[in-house]
Formats: sequence, structure tokens, C-alpha cells
Amino acid sequence: MAFPEKMLNHGEELLIDTHPHWWVFSGVSVRLVLAIVIAVAGASQFDDNTFVNGVGIALILFAVLNLAFVYVKWRTTDFVLTTDRLVTRSGILSRQTREIPLERINDLACHQSLFERVIHAGDLMIESAGERGQQTFSNVADPFAMQNTIHQAIEGATTPRPANAADSIPEQIEKLDELRQRGVISQAEFDDKKRRLLDRL
Repeated sequence: MAFPEKMLNHGEELLIDTHPHWWVFSGVSVRLVLAIVIAVAGASQFDDNTFVNGVGIALILFAVLNLAFVYVKWRTTDFVLTTDRLVTRSGILSRQTREIPLERINDLACHQSLFERVIHAGDLMIESAGERGQQTFSNVADPFAMQNTIHQAIEGATTPRPANAADSIPEQIEKLDELRQRGVISQAEFDDKKRRLLDRL
């Protein structure tokens, strides 16, 4: 599912909105092929055997349902990068959202096995300031390219934007309010920084 534009903050831009690597379908696809092979082999060996044919059909149906479940789970799992934060969303019936502000990311690391290098997949480890510490995201498509893009987004988020001082203060207050709403800074910190900015007008 695409990341809704209404969830973007004022001035925030969407950089990446992607799903896990297609490799997540490998296991269920193999099981579906095996179920078809077993069903066909059983039907050819035990001709007109209702029980054997029923078992074969049941195996195929189970494999198809399993594949459909994995597909829906894949479609509802998002890895989103914006100019302000990194967001992961998952869940079919109930949605789970994890959000990491770019300014709180301390370190990025990637891991790929030899096979994952061939198919351009891997794990992305993100260390951030907060309760969660290091988080690992598996089955990321082209994790090293993702790592570079996140680094560029962090640099863009921390680089001061040239602007007229009188115009930048309201923008800074709005940015601080967004951080307060997301729990990055407390209400007291917001009030203190807002007062200091207003004193400069």
C-alpha cells in the first residue's frame, strides 16, 4: 500500500516507498510447486482414487492460500524514507508503525550473504537514539543503495537551509512542533526553544 500523502508533515517529501525483496516469495512458491508435483504424481499412480486425489487437491489449495497470505503481507509491508524520517509499516488486520526521525539515526550497517549479493537483497541495521536501540530490517531490496540514500537524506535534514531570518523563525517553530508531536522533544523543551526563537524577532 502506498504511503498516504496526508501522513506527510508540512514541507516533508517522500523519497522512497518500497516493499520487501521478492525473495520472500521463494519458500511459498517452492511449496506450491511441490504440492502440484505430489498431486500429479499421486493421481498418475493411483488412478481414480478419490482419497489420493482429494489429498492432492487439498495440498494445492493450502499452498495457494499460503502464497496469497504472503502476497498480502508483502503488499501491506512498507519501508518508507522521507526527508525527515524513516517509517516502517506492517500488518494485515492490525497495523504496526515504527518511526525513526533522521536526526536520531546514529549508525547504518548492511549485511549480505553471498547469495543475497547475487539477488541484491540483504539486511539493514539501523542504530538510533531511543528505547529500541538497534533495529534490523530483513529482506531489504538493494540494501547498500538504500543505505546511501538514507545517508544523503540525513545530510539534507541536518544541513541548514538558506533563508531570510525573519521568515525562517516561523518555519523553525513549526518544525519544533512536529518534533514535539512525534515525541522527539518534550513540551518543556518545545516551549523553551519557541520562546528563544520569538525573542529573536
